[in-house]
Amino acid sequence: MGVSRRRWLAGLLGLAATATLIIGSPQPAAQAQGGELVVFAAASLKNALDAINAQWQKETGKKALISYGASPTLAKQIEQAAPAQMFISADLDWMDYLAQRNLIKPETRSNLLGNRIVLIAHNDKAQPIDIKPGFDLAKALGDGRLSMANVDSVPAGKYGKAALEKLGVWSSVSGKLAQAENVRAALLLVSRGEAPLGIVYQTDAAADPNVKIVGKFPDDTHPPIIYPIALTAHGNHPDATAFLDYIKSAKAKPLFEAQGFTVLGADRS
Repeated sequence: MGVSRRRWLAGLLGLAATATLIIGSPQPAAQAQGGELVVFAAASLKNALDAINAQWQKETGKKALISYGASPTLAKQIEQAAPAQMFISADLDWMDYLAQRNLIKPETRSNLLGNRIVLIAHNDKAQPIDIKPGFDLAKALGDGRLSMANVDSVPAGKYGKAALEKLGVWSSVSGKLAQAENVRAALLLVSRGEAPLGIVYQTDAAADPNVKIVGKFPDDTHPPIIYPIALTAHGNHPDATAFLDYIKSAKAKPLFEAQGFTVLGADRS
């Protein structure tokens, strides 16, 4: 085993240990050997991609090993020679990061999904909040903290910060944040009652029965939320293109939509 692969495995095992606590299932890519189809995907895709992977396995007898995490963490793992065959980011920036380093196959890149960000609370304390310019988010938080994915690097956190800045309330809550490693970790803080409010994707809120959406951020308060997909530069696994096509197919579309994603692109035949 080469030095770069040993380094990747050590790092990913650490990532997997953390992600297991956050997402609730082991990270299969940590077990990957040379022959597996390894996919790196944003944490918010877990429910939808797990369902698609299971359906693909039922139809073909084949199965991908999917590792979920924060888009920047996964992109940097790929930069450090992680043997991922495919990457699905929660924003354009981290796919661009890899593209600028010639680490994806540009001809395989496309915009796969859209999403939106919402404000959530635990079921027991969910009261509707009118999200508008100057709304009193600090008062709604009280002595608690606002759960968000890291606002400097993780897409959900960056979108949330942009929205709060546009609405003129960022300065009132920037000192009251509970920043998480990824959006599913931010969701978990609210689900466990450790934070009174959180900003996550609407698809994450739909995946957790312990939280409710108390407000939706207008689309014009942040950059468009787009999930791009591409094969990596070393994505030469014999099943990589087939699984990419399956994820983009009409068969996968209802599984994404069931989780609240908007499926982008006209060709879904």
